[in-house]
Parts: sequence; structure tokens; C-alpha cells
Amino acid sequence: MPLQLNSRSVLALWLFPMQAPLMPISTEEEQWAGRLSARRSRQFRQSRGYVRHALADLWQVSALEIPLQAPPGKPPELANGLGYISFSHCQDALLVGWSPQRVGVDLERSDRPIAAELLARRYFCADDQVALCHLRGAALRDAVLEQWLSKEAAIKWQRGSLAADLIHWRCGVDSAFAVHELLGHQVDVHRIHHNIWSMAVVSDFSAMSNSPMLCLV
Repeated sequence: MPLQLNSRSVLALWLFPMQAPLMPISTEEEQWAGRLSARRSRQFRQSRGYVRHALADLWQVSALEIPLQAPPGKPPELANGLGYISFSHCQDALLVGWSPQRVGVDLERSDRPIAAELLARRYFCADDQVALCHLRGAALRDAVLEQWLSKEAAIKWQRGSLAADLIHWRCGVDSAFAVHELLGHQVDVHRIHHNIWSMAVVSDFSAMSNSPMLCLV
């Protein structure tokens, strides 16, 4: 029997520890993983396995029935009209997001050290640099990290690339939306802080009947 979307419009999020036991992946995914370095291979197996695990629990089917297509280095896709998937990992956690609407997610540890001023000057659009110019120290670092997360999530929503699109996304310090200044895209941004992690989720929240749901595993 083919899988079907729930009639509700919802955005579901799962946060998994990176050291959790590996879950089953497809034969094709095993072949892709075997061509990667040891570190990247484990990340690949972890992310694909837990995407399958999360959606299998959501739809009450076998994990290997999930029609996931996510080769290394390519945006993940779900076949058969089963919505949209996005995921992101940092050194100790994996964030998975699913929705019937297009979605992008990004995750970092809140305490990750970054060269905030240099990153903003080199990669952020002029408007976002101006919005940051009055901040110093920890406040600047936190604001740049928040913007970086929002921009990466927006690029995943767009199915774009960091190299081509990062400079064009504008999201402000406290803005609830992001705008691609070249292409005219505008999307909603939802920022989440949980324990030691910071997350950004980008989608069209106005089309959803429920707020994002975060499942911690």
C-alpha cells in the first residue's frame, strides 16, 4: 500500500545524538557510504539512517520503505509526493526536519567558536552587516551565528549553494523572515535554542496549521 501524507499541514523536527547506534539504510546508501572517508561515512550512515527512522515512526512503516534519495553532496528528496526533508549535523547532534511544505534546517552548538566579525564582513550582505555594526564581543558572535544558521537553512530550502547564494540572503538580527535579494524569495525563519544547540528552520509557516514540533531522542 503506498504511503500517504497526513491531511494536517505540520512541520516535524527530530534531534538525535550523533553517537546513537546506527540505523538501517538502503543497499544503495551502503554503497555510497563505502566510498567515503571513515568520518564522512559514519555521518552519512547516521543521517540517512535516522531520517528513515524518524519518518518510519511518523508513518508507521518500515524504515527501508521510505523513498529517500539523498546521495552524498546532493539535497535530499522524497519520492511519491511525500513532502520535503532537510537535515543538518554538528559535532554531537543531528537535526532532521520534515514537512509537506519545502523546508530547510541548520544546526550548530551554541558555544561554537567563530570569527564573527570576519565572517560577517566576508559573507554577509551589506544590509546585514549594517544591522550588526553596533554589536561587540559575545553579542556579535551570537548574532552572527544566528544569522549564519538562518542563511544556511534558507539555502537548503532554496536548494541552492553556499558559494553562490550566501551573500544574497538577508535575514537581519532578529528578523522572522529571510529574503534572497537577487531572486526575490521570501521565507519564514523560526529560531530554536535547546540546551547547547541553536537551530534555524526555514519554511512557509503561514501554510501550516500547527507550530513546529520538536522531538528529542
